[in-house]
Amino acid sequence: MTRGAETKQQTARRFVGRVSLVMAVFALVASSLVARAVHLQVLDTEFLNRQADTRHLRTESISAHRGSILDRNGEPLAISSPVDSIWVNPQKFAPAVDKIPHLARALDLQADQLIRRITRSMDKEFLYLKRHVSPESAAVVMAMELPGVNVQREYHRYYPASEVTGHLVGFTNIDDEGQEGLELAANNWLSGEPGAKRVLKDRLGRSIENVASIRPPRHGKELRTSIDLRLQYLAYRTLKAAVKTHSARSGSVVIIDVQTGEVLAMANQPTYNPNDRAQFIAERYRNRAITDIFEPGSSIKPLVVAAALESGQYSPSSVVDTAPGSVTVGAKKIEDSRNLGRISLTTILARSSNVGVTKVAMSLQPDQLWGTMAQFGLGEMTTSGFPGESAGMLTHYSNWRPISQATIAYGYGVSVTPLQLAQAYAAIGNDGVMNPVSLFAVEDAADGEQVISVDTANNVRRMLEEVVRPGGTGTKASVDGYKVAGKTGTAWKFARGGYSEDKYISIFAGFAPASNPRLATVVVIDEPAGELYYGSDVAAPVFADVMSESLRLLAIAPDAMPARDPGSVMQAMADQKAVQ
Repeated sequence: MTRGAETKQQTARRFVGRVSLVMAVFALVASSLVARAVHLQVLDTEFLNRQADTRHLRTESISAHRGSILDRNGEPLAISSPVDSIWVNPQKFAPAVDKIPHLARALDLQADQLIRRITRSMDKEFLYLKRHVSPESAAVVMAMELPGVNVQREYHRYYPASEVTGHLVGFTNIDDEGQEGLELAANNWLSGEPGAKRVLKDRLGRSIENVASIRPPRHGKELRTSIDLRLQYLAYRTLKAAVKTHSARSGSVVIIDVQTGEVLAMANQPTYNPNDRAQFIAERYRNRAITDIFEPGSSIKPLVVAAALESGQYSPSSVVDTAPGSVTVGAKKIEDSRNLGRISLTTILARSSNVGVTKVAMSLQPDQLWGTMAQFGLGEMTTSGFPGESAGMLTHYSNWRPISQATIAYGYGVSVTPLQLAQAYAAIGNDGVMNPVSLFAVEDAADGEQVISVDTANNVRRMLEEVVRPGGTGTKASVDGYKVAGKTGTAWKFARGGYSEDKYISIFAGFAPASNPRLATVVVIDEPAGELYYGSDVAAPVFADVMSESLRLLAIAPDAMPARDPGSVMQAMADQKAVQ
């Protein structure tokens, strides 16, 4: 064999060896891959599923909407509307930081501020970019397909009646938790419980498929209040006009259903719009009708007269000598505007005699007077359950001095809220039965408490009718076609060092129709400016306007229709026959 041929054979053998080696390596690698695939897909599928779930499956919260707040007739006072909130996982968003200016424009945010917020939160997995945007705006953001940017469905609280019911309904924070008013008082009832679901997400963190429901959401319950939105608008509008006319500091109106204790309207001035968070200032959003106390002045006198009648020492016709128009208790001289002489209890109320009511109060045992006032709910919170409610102030009779008993008789040294005063007058109008105050619609009225006898309540009611008739102090509270019972009140405001002589509170409290009371209303105007400041001039007309329209809106039958001349009736009948 030649040397050349031998060399070719050796080369061929080496080539075959190399090919065999390569093939063997390929076969070994292929076998390893097949073995690995079999191991992962057959023997270790649970591990793979866990890894896939870790990367692509997430548990998401399902928002629950808050229950609506309605008036007694089903009109919405607070509702929840769907909105979206945009959030980001800063760690996943890191590769797309150059897109921040575009994202800022889409969210109507400042780019430099958004950059700082995201870059400072790179160690976090969740950061809100903007809360409560419209679903349309959220869709624009999500269409940008930015990694780590997500949308979350939430609900935004909206108040259709705006400032008309703001003080009563209150408001929620951005997380839909009650902060004031009925939103806070009934927060547990109104709040829902979020649900949960498992979702499949893509590499950008977007949900692409709902895999399973873990827990369905439990939506909040609907709340029906006692408020009649028609009466609420009426009270709001009338009070606002009065406060503006008299340049007053503030004002409140409360209307109570005498027979059930339900609050049909509760308005305050100044007010605020719960849809505008810029107006959330305590001075504006507190419900003065429930939280603020004042000395009621002469509007307390019917309670003193009720105590006198309950004692058995007096009757409506009992006479009290008020001459010479003043009485001295200790070092204090109490005076009427003029000497009324010998007058009955009825005239004491009709003419609002401080001297007469002081003499009556001083003739009673302190525990008798205190007991009746306490029975009417003075010095205790009502059953409204409203956050921040004040109990007022009624000092125990054991701490009274003679001058205390005298000044309490005409409304000083005792403090009430407008709601407390309305509850007391409602009890007088309800045959002496005081029903629990309710801000929620009452299906079956609870049994009230008999705080004074039926006879006493009826006697005081008839006396209060004289206040509104000619010769009384409350004639401007009269309502055409209806008998009205009520009482005026004017009180100096307490100031540093004593009582101010140029700051007043004007009050009128009463109920109608007097023959069968249905509505009890209290009007309080704080610090009216100008020449008119008496309750008879400032608060009484507001009472008349509110009561007049309220009675008609509720279709309550008149009880004081003017008598018709029989002759005119006969003439009308004759004219009718002639037409026929």
